[in-house]
Amino acid sequence: MIAWMASARARQRFGVIALLAFTGLTAGCGLVGKHKQQPGIVDPHQPKELEMVSMPPYIIEPPDELEISVRPASMELPLTTAIVQADGVVDLGFAGDVYLSGLTLAQAEQKVAEHLDPIAQRKKLRDPVEVSIRLLNGSQSKYYYVIGSVTTQGRFPIAGNETVLEAILAAGLRSNSQPEKAYLVRPHPPNGNDQILKIDWEGITQRGDTMTNYQIFPGDRLVVPGGRPPGLLGSLFGM
Repeated sequence: MIAWMASARARQRFGVIALLAFTGLTAGCGLVGKHKQQPGIVDPHQPKELEMVSMPPYIIEPPDELEISVRPASMELPLTTAIVQADGVVDLGFAGDVYLSGLTLAQAEQKVAEHLDPIAQRKKLRDPVEVSIRLLNGSQSKYYYVIGSVTTQGRFPIAGNETVLEAILAAGLRSNSQPEKAYLVRPHPPNGNDQILKIDWEGITQRGDTMTNYQIFPGDRLVVPGGRPPGLLGSLFGM
């Protein structure tokens, strides 16, 4: 009788352990079906790998660093480099401040030339004022964002030739990442239509299909969903 009771207790303990193990295992493997269906559409007309386009004219914004060259040399502009301040203004020293945020480089050159022209007239300079502005250290104010279950979530500087594949690999995948459900969200003005692009991760990585390996533009949000991190038994069994 005593042996039978001990055996019953052992079976009961084994049942509890098995239940806990099963719960942990399914928790680690779960949530695959709990995510909403992958949003977005496939747009074959979007720029993508093998069909990239040039970026639109660069728009100056804080904290861009600019190299400013002025002719004639007798203008004696004390600064050769300047950083666009948070208020959009560039400090030209004794020549005063000029607001350049929101302008292209060509527009900024014209505005600085117009700003310096009265100074040139007071100096009675014969030659017209010419200004050249160049962006230093690449893009300082243009970024794209990777959000969700990735190793490095946040913003990434954009060079102009990034694709979805490069952006996801730069952010890094985790054990619970679900890139097969990833999608690209493009910013739009208020009251504009949502721009959500579906990504075929398997097609990009396993078949070399470039249809959804979209070119990344400034402000793009790349979302990579994820499931629950694997539990202990899930990790042991590779689930």
